Amino acid sequence: MDQKIYDAYLDILREELVPAMGCTEPIAVAYAGALARQTLGRMPQQTELIVSGNIVKNVKSVIVPNTGGRKGLRAAVAAGICFGEADKELEVLSQATEEQLAAMDRWLETATIQIRESDANCPFDLHVRLTAGADSAYVHIIGHHTNVVQVRHNDRILLDLPYSDDAVQAPENRSLLTVEEIVRFADCVAIDDIREILQRQIDYNLAIVDAGLSGEYGAAIGKILLRSYGNSVQNRAKAWAAAGSDARMDGCELPVVINSGSGNQGLTASVPVIVYARECGVSDELLYRALVVSNLVTIHLKTGIGSLSAYCGATSAGAGAGAGVCYLYGGGYKEIAHTVVNALAINSGMICDGAKASCAAKIASAVEAGMLGMRMYMHDSQFYGGDGIVVKGVENTIRAVSTIARDGMRSTDKEVIRLMMEND
Repeated sequence: MDQKIYDAYLDILREELVPAMGCTEPIAVAYAGALARQTLGRMPQQTELIVSGNIVKNVKSVIVPNTGGRKGLRAAVAAGICFGEADKELEVLSQATEEQLAAMDRWLETATIQIRESDANCPFDLHVRLTAGADSAYVHIIGHHTNVVQVRHNDRILLDLPYSDDAVQAPENRSLLTVEEIVRFADCVAIDDIREILQRQIDYNLAIVDAGLSGEYGAAIGKILLRSYGNSVQNRAKAWAAAGSDARMDGCELPVVINSGSGNQGLTASVPVIVYARECGVSDELLYRALVVSNLVTIHLKTGIGSLSAYCGATSAGAGAGAGVCYLYGGGYKEIAHTVVNALAINSGMICDGAKASCAAKIASAVEAGMLGMRMYMHDSQFYGGDGIVVKGVENTIRAVSTIARDGMRSTDKEVIRLMMEND
């Protein structure tokens, strides 16, 4: 295949499939806090946190890892300031001692933290400003979780990168993604180019699945699915992915390899493919190639939507998982394209109402849609252009869904955030 596309797809996998601790929005807040404190050079007396409504939505109900069960924006930014390691980015809170947590509580007794909502157009907008005496530090992150565009110490600008306030800020190489080229890349990619990236995803994400199935986390969706519907491969694919989310949403301190900035999407795109690969007894090489399909299809579907919206990202990852499992079964471009279209027709419209325990159930629904989309085409059934939001051609359907999620659901997003804040 074209070398430019080959190299771009490798870069996308390296950029997207990275480890993160806990839900990525509170972790991004902690990262900004840690970076601002590192820039200030001492503990602040005053903290100003400005965040977009979508960040509020995704931080409100989840436990911040390594904080002893603490929740919310105040806990996230305080943890980052008090013991976060900025150089670790999305693993900024990878460890904390009881002494550090006690010190954080003592600091919170006298510290002033002001929190207000950003008026930016971009749904991911995050500012932290710290002051101590006459000194100050400022950090601005926009677009996605580690996209630091400005750092200031007093009046000195340490980093100042151009940025856009657009709702969607996808790197240029994402424009090269198509389902057809993704399948071609999966067919020809050298295994040594992807082995380390994908084996880390397998190891990390299965570890948190094991934690979710053995521990007491969240609403226990994964365990309930297994107890209620048995141990079939289709049910295990849903249950294992849900169990990972059960643990992750409820403060499990294990890292997850994310996709499109989300641990839940990383779990949804990978775990079902791993479950089916084990059931079928396929080689590691075929599993890696199938994971290439699932991950890149998920990223492709999310590119036109943006990192945060009113559209549940598990829908995209469930379609990606269906595409990956279809590849395991020998499906090529035609079969995978129809799987994706069918899955999107089934589940598009599922809203994102923040990160919380019910995300695990939404993951199960998204995986079910992905698997049904695949089975439909295996049985000579499909949705056609003109059937609701389906447009003829997989790329046209992806664009249509992206437009609905990005533009059509903006008012939905505002209403969801309003309701969540009124019921806090």
